Amino acid sequence: MTAPQLAIYERILAVVKAIGPFKEDPKKTSIHLTRTSAFAGVATRKDALMLTIKSATDIPSPRIAKRERASAHRWHLEVRLEKPSDVDRELKEWLKKAMELSA
Repeated sequence: MTAPQLAIYERILAVVKAIGPFKEDPKKTSIHLTRTSAFAGVATRKDALMLTIKSATDIPSPRIAKRERASAHRWHLEVRLEKPSDVDRELKEWLKKAMELSA
C-alpha cells in the first residue's frame, strides 16, 4: 500500500473499531473485515482503495462505483476511496449497517 492508501485504510479501521469488535482477514488480493462473516473488503488500486460493503439493499448513491446483487437480500457495493476524507459520516453509516448484517 502507498502512504495515501495506508492513511485511508487506517481511517477505515478507526471508524470500524468505534462501531464494534471485528477481525482483519488478509487474502491474496484484499483484506476482509469480519465479525461472524465478512462485512467489508478492501482492495488496492493504482491510486485508490476499493471498499466493498455488504448491504441488505442497494444504496442509490453516486459514490457507489459498482453494485452486485449477491442474493435476494444481499448486495455487494463498491466504493472508490481516493483520500482519507472520503471515509466520512455517510460511509461510517454504511459500514455500521454492514457490520450489523454480519453480527
